[in-house]
Amino acid sequence: MDAYRSPLLATPGAVAATEPDEGVAAHYGDPFREQRRLVAGEGAVDLSHRGVLRVSGPERLHWLHQLITQHVEHLEPHQSTSALVLDANGRVEHALYGVDDGEAFWFHTERTSAEPLRDYLEKMKFWSQVEVADLTDEFAVVWEPLPAPADAHLSRVTERGRDVFVPRAELTAYVGRTEPAGVWAYEALRIEALEPRQGLDTDERTIPHEVGWIGTAVHLDKGCYRGQETVARVHTLGRPPRRLVLLHLDGSVDTLPEHGAAVELDGRAVGTVGSAARHHELGPIALAVVKRNTPADAELLAGGVAAGQEVVVDPEAGLHVRPQLR
Repeated sequence: MDAYRSPLLATPGAVAATEPDEGVAAHYGDPFREQRRLVAGEGAVDLSHRGVLRVSGPERLHWLHQLITQHVEHLEPHQSTSALVLDANGRVEHALYGVDDGEAFWFHTERTSAEPLRDYLEKMKFWSQVEVADLTDEFAVVWEPLPAPADAHLSRVTERGRDVFVPRAELTAYVGRTEPAGVWAYEALRIEALEPRQGLDTDERTIPHEVGWIGTAVHLDKGCYRGQETVARVHTLGRPPRRLVLLHLDGSVDTLPEHGAAVELDGRAVGTVGSAARHHELGPIALAVVKRNTPADAELLAGGVAAGQEVVVDPEAGLHVRPQLR
């Protein structure tokens, strides 16, 4: 299979991104300016390397409701949502970001998730009146910082902006309506927003509580999905094994810690670095997952770089629902 390459990489000044964002532009010459434009509500980010899937059919929402972590059985048309697919032990396998258009549920995911997720959904169809299609070759995702005037394109709208599903034949023209920004700018703002990303801020052991996906991608008032027992148990007992933190890195160091680099406390490894970026105001920042009992006020080393931590997931996450014994 040939490596994907976005047509927008032909834009003057475009610099190609590396894994896991290969195929689209890291930036177009000035990452900080691109960030500032996005914050101001201007520009668009080419995320056409994402996988796009669609589930259609009259039973789609009832069927999906039984497979994913989100409550979607009565999802209204054009209401955005996010959800996870867990394994039998409650570990995250896939993260998906979707919207229903009244006739089909559309969602995007990491490109490496598209094929295995489609295969899993196909296996779970049985006699349900649903159809699963991988539309990655036909549709691309473009992120815009604020909802644009209504147009013919389906979009998933959130507080931070919108994910637009654009036919690939229209990608260059659509992004060309404004000044593009690269994924470096997008990632810096995502990290600032404390939003974990599958495969960067998660690993094969991640459970939803550890990275703050409870409430945003996991609905606690529903069952009937694989891995639900783990979600319920951790929510009841509290104290997930690890917790997500935001690291404020030493700005005097020229390099960012690499993905997977050790996070250390007093010479002892207590976690790993996930996403890292240079923010136009905050300076170098990163998301990391550390052991739950790592002191919240401790100064850490992330890939050898000094880092202060900001709590994202409370070390006692879930504990508030335990009965108070007297």
